[in-house]
Amino acid sequence: MKHVVWKAYWDFEKEEKWLNEMSSKGMALTDYSWCRYVFTETPNNDYIYRLELLEHVPSHAESVAYIRFLEESGIECVATYWRWIFLRKKSSEGPFDIYSDIESKINHYRRVSTFLGTIGLINLFAFLLNIINGIVSSFRYNSSYLTYISPLVCINGIFGVCLTWLVIGYLRKIFKLKKEKQLHE
Repeated sequence: MKHVVWKAYWDFEKEEKWLNEMSSKGMALTDYSWCRYVFTETPNNDYIYRLELLEHVPSHAESVAYIRFLEESGIECVATYWRWIFLRKKSSEGPFDIYSDIESKINHYRRVSTFLGTIGLINLFAFLLNIINGIVSSFRYNSSYLTYISPLVCINGIFGVCLTWLVIGYLRKIFKLKKEKQLHE
């Protein structure tokens, strides 16, 4: 039976955890699009899920080769969205870790923080431009500043701040991993 769940996540690790919890309840992810998860019923804990942000879009030659390599290793690519891929492996086949060393984890966190940071900065830039435009317009037309502030402007600001906060969290993780790497060297 097919189940559709609408849910939004800011943090891919929390999303991964939730997908694995759904798997433990007998729900296997079969498709994803923006905030829309499609599940089918399977035996409990049949799959382990991981999410990865690729360096290029999934249709790029390097990404296609990488996904093919994963599939040859027994890992299934369930869905793609922008540069994100949703991967799963049968739990009966043992643990499923994409990153075997600290350096590969650091590189992935860098990709994620760069990706989210870029989107966050674009939103903050749009927010600031709209605020400046509102101030200039209020002086030019001698009216209230609030007349020129739309809900979209506020959403840009909130979205930009949230993404910036998330990026700071990933940068902290990178810093901790670098310290851990130095200890092992």
